[in-house]
Amino acid sequence: MMLYPSIPLAQTLVRLLAEKNVEHIVISAGSRNAPLTNGFVANPFFKTYSIVDERAAAFFGLGIAQQIGQPVALVCTSGSALLNFYPAVAEAFYSDIPLIIISADRMPHRIDIGDGQTIRQTGVFGPHLEGAAYLKPDVAHATNTLLQNPMQKLLPSTATENQILEEQQRIQAFNTQEIERVLDIARACQGPVHFNVPLEEPLYGMTKTPLPLPFSAQGQGEQKSEVNLNLFRQTWSKAKRKMVIFGVQAPEVIDKKYLEYLCGDPSVVVLTEATSNLRLPNAINSIDVLMAPLEQAGTKFYTTLQPELLVSFGGMIVSKKIKAFLRAYAPKNHWHIDTKKAYNTYYCLDQHFKCTPNHFFNTIYSNSKKKTTSDYHNKVMERYDTYKTLGHRVLSQTPFSDLKVFDIVFKKIPDKRILHLANSSTIRYAQLFDLPKNTAVFCNRGTSGIDGSTATAVGAATVAHTPTVLITGDLSFFYDSNGLWNNYIPPTFRIIIINNFGGGIFRILPGEKDSPKYDRYFETIHRRDARHTAKSFGFSYRRVRSEWGLHSALRTFFNPASKPKILEIQTPRKRNDQVLLNYFKTMAAKTINS
Repeated sequence: MMLYPSIPLAQTLVRLLAEKNVEHIVISAGSRNAPLTNGFVANPFFKTYSIVDERAAAFFGLGIAQQIGQPVALVCTSGSALLNFYPAVAEAFYSDIPLIIISADRMPHRIDIGDGQTIRQTGVFGPHLEGAAYLKPDVAHATNTLLQNPMQKLLPSTATENQILEEQQRIQAFNTQEIERVLDIARACQGPVHFNVPLEEPLYGMTKTPLPLPFSAQGQGEQKSEVNLNLFRQTWSKAKRKMVIFGVQAPEVIDKKYLEYLCGDPSVVVLTEATSNLRLPNAINSIDVLMAPLEQAGTKFYTTLQPELLVSFGGMIVSKKIKAFLRAYAPKNHWHIDTKKAYNTYYCLDQHFKCTPNHFFNTIYSNSKKKTTSDYHNKVMERYDTYKTLGHRVLSQTPFSDLKVFDIVFKKIPDKRILHLANSSTIRYAQLFDLPKNTAVFCNRGTSGIDGSTATAVGAATVAHTPTVLITGDLSFFYDSNGLWNNYIPPTFRIIIINNFGGGIFRILPGEKDSPKYDRYFETIHRRDARHTAKSFGFSYRRVRSEWGLHSALRTFFNPASKPKILEIQTPRKRNDQVLLNYFKTMAAKTINS
């Protein structure tokens, strides 16, 4: 027989999440959230996960939501526990991932009077939410405790049974309406929402009797009307230099026929990033392979590359070099295509079309048999292909380093994997190489932080039907090692750590190098390895320090095993930055000389 929380608010919230088909619930241990925890665990509809560290729990839930495209709920106790959700909430907000934050709270009259585990929880996530409901506490539960408290303002001390019943009915109606409203927002807006749930002791009671809840019809969410683009078809067709750039997006968002037409248009140059989940023939799939050598060679080619019209799709762009170029050599028009939002990344946005990419391309290319005459595509692609060919030659002679490691690793990752990339150096190096076929790529580029890369990948691996690989740097890995503190990691999960013993990206950025201040506060040099971490969390572990060792380890690393694996690749700290810079300089120099 089904059991329900005896506290009306807790029961209402649990049952409405089931009604709205929110299936995955990530719970962090606590006492104040006991009614919620017991309610979720008692209902076989829910898939519940226990993650102790709230920050790791939130990114774990984000990884699940990222894979399934559906809201995932996070549950925590009162006090500072809630604050640890914030990094993942911000990431979810900027990456359009639906998270439902459920925080248990003390009663309102217990806040700021010196009780433990109490903070001001309402409004704590500020502007990084799509919606919130600060629910009202029940007065029909623990009524005597409530009436005896001189600080409370929920009921008069002389309240009769009828007054209490009437107030509880008002509270119940308010809470039910608010819960349904915010759950519909989470699904419609694909972003984070917050429920703050004040609960009074006793907390652990369960009942066999469900409340009579008047469920409303399933929310329809926002109605996204397709935009009429016919007026802009003329601008598109007239432009002889069109640049189309794809940022973060899920796999298989755009119909193949439109991509083929786009890449075959002589007036269009297509740029993709690894996180766009597009690797297109006849396109620039490694933006910095074009832009970095151009930067070294001077700006002569920039006027040839400058577009008249820029059209962007998807989320954040990794390449700083393409951002700098387009800000300095601005197009006449910049259109962004997204059903939700548009960022003025290049300082020249003039149109945001709130429609799907397929609708945009269907309108732009419908009934259009004639392509715009232009040499734009050929000129840019010729330069890109030259750099790419030279780059392959340089890589064949590159010594063991971060750059060489990424070259080797990307050639060895099997097809049909889910690939998670940590931020900082990892995501930037990954842009330079071809990806394995049918590989779905994910990275927390909403806020671009290193704080939850491991936990996000673990959450994704937990629900994915495809083996998951995480490539990460040493600081990202050690920073988020609690992301491995759970019982849900499948044996198909693989982690590759490129350990250059510090924040290697700071050696590439401008600034002083190799001073005591730099070593300690910027590069943050360390001598740690992942051996004991792997053992602690039940991973197989192997460490390599040479190109030969890496090739040897990769022969079996992706083979099936009884437990997940970590491969740690230790690279020479002081060589990596110079190797990368020489890679770009050599391509530029050889092009100029030729």
